[in-house]
Amino acid sequence: MRSRLPASRPLFYYITDRRQFAGARPEAAVRRAIRGEVDLIQIREKDLADRDLYTLVLRAVRLSRGSRSRILVNGRADVALAAGAHGVHLPSRGLAPGDLRPHVPARFIIGVSVHSLEEALVAARRGADYVLLGPIFPTASKLRYGPPLGLEYLGRTCRRLRAPVIALGGIDPRRIDPALRAGAAGVAGISLFQRHLVRADTLRREIRLRKDKKLDIVRAVPDH
Repeated sequence: MRSRLPASRPLFYYITDRRQFAGARPEAAVRRAIRGEVDLIQIREKDLADRDLYTLVLRAVRLSRGSRSRILVNGRADVALAAGAHGVHLPSRGLAPGDLRPHVPARFIIGVSVHSLEEALVAARRGADYVLLGPIFPTASKLRYGPPLGLEYLGRTCRRLRAPVIALGGIDPRRIDPALRAGAAGVAGISLFQRHLVRADTLRREIRLRKDKKLDIVRAVPDH
């Protein structure tokens, strides 16, 4: 079966955190991410009451209609299914993707957070559509997971897995290219889209232009 993920690479993945909005409504950030052509948007609002979370996800799904963006829900497959979301994101020690798969639509995306190569291998073996690996770079929000894994570790994990590996943790605009060069299928973050206000469509154009420029340089080198 072909991948359930968007076909484009690199993938850009926004994780919501309304506590950073300073009073603004999270729907505004989701709308901005959709307009900026972010591929995957994870609604990660663990402290919301079930009804409030469902309402937020439902609004995000409606905003995403007709766009390239896919809406995922952190840890709550029940809410994702009820609201018509495109998938769910699970913790590494949570329900195995393979156990959930028979109970969801065929195109339903199931991702898993991992913090080591070993966890990534287990998640992929259990049927994860992608793994979110981190922290790659230093970040205050991920201190409990220990020191950053680094680009070499990211590259080693990418080479061992067939499932796409998305880099997370300390990702800012200047760190996107190094993560992608290490082999990541994409990059994820909160601040990347909420504070830096990065637009995925702009980043794709810049990456494409750099690739085209490199090809032009290679073609210009005479054969000897």
